[in-house]
Amino acid sequence: MRIDIITIFPGMFAALGESIVRRSEEAGLAQINITDLRNHSTNKHRNVDDYPYGGGPGMVMQAEPFFRAVDALRNEDTRKGRVILLGPRGKPFNQRKAEELASLERIFLLCGHYEGIDERVRDYLADEEISLGDFVLTGGEIPAMAVADAVIRLLPGVLPRESVEQESFADDLLEFPQYTRPAEFRGMSVPDILLSGDHGKIRRWRREQSLLQTMINRPDLLRKADISTEELEMLRREAQRLGFSLEL
Repeated sequence: MRIDIITIFPGMFAALGESIVRRSEEAGLAQINITDLRNHSTNKHRNVDDYPYGGGPGMVMQAEPFFRAVDALRNEDTRKGRVILLGPRGKPFNQRKAEELASLERIFLLCGHYEGIDERVRDYLADEEISLGDFVLTGGEIPAMAVADAVIRLLPGVLPRESVEQESFADDLLEFPQYTRPAEFRGMSVPDILLSGDHGKIRRWRREQSLLQTMINRPDLLRKADISTEELEMLRREAQRLGFSLEL
C-alpha cells in the first residue's frame, strides 16, 4: 500500500519512521511518501495561501498547489488512489473506516492549515473528508499521522492476526483488561482466573470484562455490538448495581 501525505510541514512526520510503521516499510508492506506542498507553489516565494474572498481573518490555502501535487504524484505512480482531506467538517474517523482504507492500494492524505482550504479542493479533488473528532487542531498533520498509523497496522502481515482481532473496536467493544508479571505488585494482584490455566473460563472472563468496559466507558458502542440475551441480562444487572442507566 502507498500512502501519500501532502503537507506544508513535512518535518512533523519523522515519527512515522519508527515502530510498526517503520517495520511495515522495511518488509515492503507499506510505502509512505511525504510531499511538501510548497514545492508545488506557482510563485517564487513558495506561498500556498492567500487572503479570503469576501474578507475575514487569516489566510486560506490555495487550491492549485494541492491539484498540482496530486497530479505530479499520480504521474509517479499511476494508481489513482483515494484522496482524503483531513478537516473538522469531515465524517468521524473510526475503526470501520480504517479497515475500509486498509483494503485500498493507495490513499492521499491532504493536510489543511490556517483559516481553511479553498472549497474547490473539497468539491473537485478530495473524494472524502475525515475528522478525528469534535475539536479543532492547528492543521491536518496530526490527523494524517493517526489515520496512517491506524491503517498500516491493519495491513496483512504487519501484526499477528490474533492481535488485530482481539483489540478494541474490532467487534464494536473495548478491549478487556490485560496483565503481565509479576502476579502481585505493591499489594495489587492479577485476577485469579487469569492464573488458573482454564482457557475456557479465561475467554468468558475476557468477554464479560470487554462488555463491562464498553458499558462503563463507551455505552454507545453496545448498540452496534453483537450481544447475546444472557450477556444483555448480565449487563443490566451490573448497570443496576453500579447505578448506570443502560438503554439498549
